[in-house]
Amino acid sequence: MIIDFHTHIFPPEMRDKRQGYMEDDALFSELFSSPKARIATAEELVASMDDAEVDVSVILNAGWIRHEDCVRTNDYILDSAARYPKRLVPYCAIQPRAGEAALRELERCFRGGARGIGEMRSDTQGFDMADAEIMGPVVAMARKHNLVFLTHASEPVGHRYPGKGMIRPANLFQFICAFPELTVVCAHWGGGLPFYALMPEVASALSNTFFDTAATPFLYKPEIFRQVVEITGPEKILFGSDNPLMSPRRVLTQVESVGLTAEAKSMILSGNAQGLLGWS
Repeated sequence: MIIDFHTHIFPPEMRDKRQGYMEDDALFSELFSSPKARIATAEELVASMDDAEVDVSVILNAGWIRHEDCVRTNDYILDSAARYPKRLVPYCAIQPRAGEAALRELERCFRGGARGIGEMRSDTQGFDMADAEIMGPVVAMARKHNLVFLTHASEPVGHRYPGKGMIRPANLFQFICAFPELTVVCAHWGGGLPFYALMPEVASALSNTFFDTAATPFLYKPEIFRQVVEITGPEKILFGSDNPLMSPRRVLTQVESVGLTAEAKSMILSGNAQGLLGWS
């Protein structure tokens, strides 16, 4: 089995009328202002999964600035997962600054089948992940319903790219330490946070933290798979592609190229994800 833990879909009208949404959301504009930037519907995502021989995808929302956009896109994600229950696992988005409205939306999404929250963007959504007043109620509800919190992450060095943002390893570590019992997935290798797990105090704080591999070919040499396996163990890594940004095949090719053991590959490609999703 192959589980892609990091994919995105949007309602068809967001692809067909993207200009209007770019005016309302700065991140959406940064990511999709180019006509070449791919936006996939649920049907298109499933077709690409079939092509890449991916069995299941976690479908993430985006870090919308407006609460209303979170609700609109959550509706589409929940409906899509209901139409493809064996293929798609829904995650929802909230705007934590919306307060009680965000909590009500999180409860609604959980009852509609959501298994997690994400891909959150504290930098563009305008909140501090470690702020107990804003995030404490969100984390409490996530823990109540066993929801995973998936956040964007980016490297403090290296090249610029659309959507890179400012969620650095230091921000992530503050969040993880502030809410140590929350299960957190840091996208894009946590912006390099796994390398700091060579520090004992960092390693001990990451007991409930995982890292997905989304967009690896844009960011790192394939050797990152072997290096992070040696530092954190394979049990911390979740295969993710960032489909439709790129085909899952590109990341799968990297996984196959670095000489990992069969056990490590199995954990990365599906075993760890099954554990987080509560599947036997």
